[in-house]
Amino acid sequence: MKTPTTSRPPLLLIEDTSSLQMVYRSILSGAGFRVSVAGSAAEGLAQFQALRPSVVLLDLVLPDRDGLQLMQEFLAMQPETAIIAITANGSVNRAVEAMRAGAHDFLVKPFDENRLLGAVQNLLKERGERRAEESGIVPSVESATLPDTSGFIGSSEAMKRIHATIASVARSMATVFITGESGTGKELCALAVHANSARASGPFIALNCGAIPQDLLESEVFGHMKGSFTGAISDKPGAAAAADGGTLFLDEICEMAPALQTKLLRFLQTSTVQPVGATRPRKVNVRIVCATNRDPLDAVRRGQFREDLYYRLFVVPIHMPPLRERGHDVIEIAEAALQRFAEEEGRRFHGLTPETRALLLQLPWPGNVRQLLNVIRNVVVLNRGGWVTPEMLPPGLADDLPARATSGPQPDPDLPTTDSLVGLTLAEAERLLIEATLARHGNSIPRAARVLDVSPSTLYRKIEGWKARAS
Repeated sequence: MKTPTTSRPPLLLIEDTSSLQMVYRSILSGAGFRVSVAGSAAEGLAQFQALRPSVVLLDLVLPDRDGLQLMQEFLAMQPETAIIAITANGSVNRAVEAMRAGAHDFLVKPFDENRLLGAVQNLLKERGERRAEESGIVPSVESATLPDTSGFIGSSEAMKRIHATIASVARSMATVFITGESGTGKELCALAVHANSARASGPFIALNCGAIPQDLLESEVFGHMKGSFTGAISDKPGAAAAADGGTLFLDEICEMAPALQTKLLRFLQTSTVQPVGATRPRKVNVRIVCATNRDPLDAVRRGQFREDLYYRLFVVPIHMPPLRERGHDVIEIAEAALQRFAEEEGRRFHGLTPETRALLLQLPWPGNVRQLLNVIRNVVVLNRGGWVTPEMLPPGLADDLPARATSGPQPDPDLPTTDSLVGLTLAEAERLLIEATLARHGNSIPRAARVLDVSPSTLYRKIEGWKARAS
């Protein structure tokens, strides 16, 4: 869905690499945003003064000036400006510094289209809800841009049990704890709980605990007061207060720092939030839904997750099964996605051929529903229409299917073997595996994180730690 922007100033993108300028501008323009582009700090400052944009995407490394200094000048001229800082891979500390100085969000290169659009859309949504709150209008989930729900359909027994559980628990206040592999639709499950509850007209606030630096997470969850720390130029309500009267969805809950787990436990016990710098707590009415792609009980055993918090949250568990265990749901999801994507792209597709259906049912889908949706999107974008044949599927999707079926998984020659790990400490073995996986996937942290089944922020923190110890 394109977002109309003719009634407000354009976004200002300040990026000195011309190829990235073109990519980012194309993505944002394709989503309906008007974009003004600058290639240097001087050009960006001139455009900022002329356009007075409400949103700025700012690369922190510019050829003629430090990006943080430029950001502070923007905020001095127009404090309400929302700035999304862009930094290079391995410079997360710079992003944290920018957030402390007043940035609303940050992007670490390389990032994909969904991350870029999500950052901009979430920011505009947050501002729209704030304006609605100030004008006395109660924000609702219907007014927000909701995620595609085609991945939450299916008639398998597993999905029938999930829908039955949601129908039973939705109207209660019980905390729901969703588990499952990455890409199985945990956020869609949380949204279904919200939509079927008495809180459906209230806000649905989603917060990814693994995508926010730990030292900023408290402010994101509970908010902060103006002047409470350097860069706190205005009051920020935080996700818990923003979800008042609705649902707060805490994704990747097991990535939350132990100190913040203590505060979250207190919040669950008292239903009060106290922003950083505030002298008095505030009462809120929030329903908690959380999710993780890890085994939460294993995290408890390892001392990474508080046992008392686990039992407080683990009231109604829902496990989202991997797509490979959902049988014919693969076809139902693919056909629903094909119809929706075809309508969006203005194409006419008749459906899937029997050969394509058989192939989709055989594939292991390591990326689960997210991977399947990406495959169907690829088919629609690159083909004009007609019946979807196996030849239309992305190259390499099923190249190793016969080998996998007959001989089982084969060892990856680029990854360390068991023998090579013997004699190393656990930390050394972990680092060796992470570095080998990064090399195998072109040093792409998001792709390596998917393979290792951890959040990208976990890899960023480990890499920054190695660099700090080496210096």
